[in-house]
Amino acid sequence: MNIPSNLKYTKDHEWVLVDGDVVTIGITDFAQGELGDIVYVEVETEGETMDAEEVFGTIEAVKTVSDLFMPVTGEIIEFNENLEANPETVNSDPYGDGWMIKVRLSNPAELDNLMDAAAYQDLVG
Repeated sequence: MNIPSNLKYTKDHEWVLVDGDVVTIGITDFAQGELGDIVYVEVETEGETMDAEEVFGTIEAVKTVSDLFMPVTGEIIEFNENLEANPETVNSDPYGDGWMIKVRLSNPAELDNLMDAAAYQDLVG
C-alpha cells in the first residue's frame, strides 16, 4: 500500500496535498482498494465554500456508494473533470491523475488536525 510522506491524511481516507493556500484532495490508495472498481465520481459542490467534515460529493464503486468528506474548510475551486469520463483513474493513480478537487483554504490552521503519513499508516495497519 502506497502512503506518500508529502501528503496529509484524514480518518475518512482522504489525502491532502498543500500548495500555498490551495489544497488538492483525493482518496487514498487504501480507500480505493477497499471500494474496488470505481465507476462514478460525483461532485456538484464546485464554487461552494464548505466546512471541514461536510460531504462534498460521492464516489460509486461496483458494490457501494461512499460520501466524500471535506478535510478542511474552504471554497471548492476545481473538480477533476477527467473523472467524469474516466472514474477508474482513481483506482490506477489515486495520488496523481485520480485527484478529485482543489480547494482554496479558509483556515490553514486546520491542516494541523490532519494526520501525517506515519499516523495514517498506524490507522490502516
